[in-house]
Amino acid sequence: MRHLMTRLGLTVNEAKTRLARLPEENFLGFSIGRFYGKNGMPFIRTRPSRKAVRRLLQRIHDATTPHKHAESPELRVAAINRLLRGWAEYFNQGPVLPTYRLVQWYVQRRLQRWLVRRSGQAGTGYRQYPDEYLYETLGLYALPRRRTDPPSAKA
Repeated sequence: MRHLMTRLGLTVNEAKTRLARLPEENFLGFSIGRFYGKNGMPFIRTRPSRKAVRRLLQRIHDATTPHKHAESPELRVAAINRLLRGWAEYFNQGPVLPTYRLVQWYVQRRLQRWLVRRSGQAGTGYRQYPDEYLYETLGLYALPRRRTDPPSAKA
């Protein structure tokens, strides 16, 4: 490998280089493991790791805490949109739609609660700020609900 990297004009960082056992380890935020197709046949695939999802949800939680009440909802949603777009583009591989649904649900509910608390109202915000208000009025980014580019390789 070192010889190949030298030919390409790259250097190997010995402190960061290691052998990883797949599919038991996470790599660059992805869980690499065995998944099963509709016919029950196993294949190796990637998906966002639990740690990466938890880190995203924590960042969304931090972005909708009470100390952010002074900002306008449009600015908060713009910051959350940047976060969601970047995360979704990075992890747009493998079976990500269930993870996208979880993240989308969490963002909606967290933003509704933030809006209610910001305005001093009681409740959780489901009725005061419906999903249509979040997406159409505030412009919240909607994560994809289906894959537009299904993988072309057969496993």
